[in-house]
Amino acid sequence: MTDQTLAYTSLVDAKRVRLKRVAAVLVALAIVVVLPEILSNYWLRTFISVTALAIGSLSVSLLFAQLGMVSLAQYGLLGVGGWFALRISHGLGVPFELALLTGGVVAAAFGLVVGLPALRMRGLYLAIITLMMAGAIQVPISAFGFPDGGSGILGKSTGARIMMARPQLAATDEAYFRYAMIVLALCYGLVFLHMRGRPGRAWAMIRRSEVCALAGGVHIVAYKVWAFTLSGFLAGIAGGLLAGGVGQLDGSAFPASQSIMLFALTIVGGAYSWMGPIIAGLMLRGFPALLNDFNVDGNIATIVFGAGLLHALITAPQGIAGQIQDTAAALRKRLSGKSGAAP
Repeated sequence: MTDQTLAYTSLVDAKRVRLKRVAAVLVALAIVVVLPEILSNYWLRTFISVTALAIGSLSVSLLFAQLGMVSLAQYGLLGVGGWFALRISHGLGVPFELALLTGGVVAAAFGLVVGLPALRMRGLYLAIITLMMAGAIQVPISAFGFPDGGSGILGKSTGARIMMARPQLAATDEAYFRYAMIVLALCYGLVFLHMRGRPGRAWAMIRRSEVCALAGGVHIVAYKVWAFTLSGFLAGIAGGLLAGGVGQLDGSAFPASQSIMLFALTIVGGAYSWMGPIIAGLMLRGFPALLNDFNVDGNIATIVFGAGLLHALITAPQGIAGQIQDTAAALRKRLSGKSGAAP
C-alpha cells in the first residue's frame, strides 16, 4: 500500500468510528427521552433494574475482557454496595449521590480483598475462590438482612420498613430511570478512560503474557489489584442503584448462584463489546419480566440462558454483541459492494 492509500484508509476508519459514536449517543438520548414516557410502571422498574445490572455486568466484563480473570463474586459485591448505601442513607440522611458513592467505595475495598488471590491464581482456582467469597458475603446478608431505617449498627426496624430516599430530581420512576441511565453512561466513561490510558495498556500486556509485561516494566500486582478494585466499585454502584430503584433490598436476593448467572450472561451478551453488559442486563431482568408479563413462569429463562451459554461457548465466543457487529459488517460490505458495482 502507498502512503496515500494508508492515510485514506485511516481517515475512513476514523470517520466510521465517529459515526458509530454519534449513532450510539443519539440512540441513548432517544432511550432516555422517549422510553420513560411510553413504558408502564412495571416496565419502568424493570428497566431500572436492567440498567443497574448492566453496570454489574460491566464490572464482570472489565475483569474478563481486559485481564482474562474470572470473578464469581460480583453479585455479592452488588449486595455489599446496596447494604452500605442503604445504611448511610437511613442512618445519616445524606444525599443519594453520597450514599451511592459510599456503597461503591466500600464494595471497591471488598473487591480488592476478592482480587488478592488473583495475584497468584488464575482460571478454575480463582473462580472457585471468588465463588466461595460470594458465599461468604451471602451468609451475613441472609442472616441480618438489609437496613430498613432502624437504629443500631444493622439498621433493622421492628416496624414498617422505610424506603431509601431517591435524589430530589429523580423522585418519580421516569426521572429515576433517566438518572440511572446517566450513571450507566458515567460508569462506561470511567471504564473507557482506563482502557485508553496507561491501565488499559498494562492490562493488555498482562493478559497477553505476564512475563512480557514484567519485562516491559509493568507492575503486575498493582494493576491487577486496581482492576479488581475498580470492578468492585462498579458493582457497588450497581447495588446502590438497585436499592434506590426499589427503595429497599431483600436479603434472599443475593445468593452466590446469581454471581454465576451474571458471569454466564456477560459471556452470552459479549464480554468484549460495550453492548455486551447491556444485553446481559436485559437478559437477566428484562427477559424474565417479559415471560411474567405473558403469564409464563420466568424461571423458564434459566433454560434459555443455559442454551445461550452453550451456543456462545461453541460457536459465538464474542457473544450476541459480536454476532450483531458481524452481521452489521456483512451488511455494510454487501451494500458497499452493490454501490461500487453500480454504473
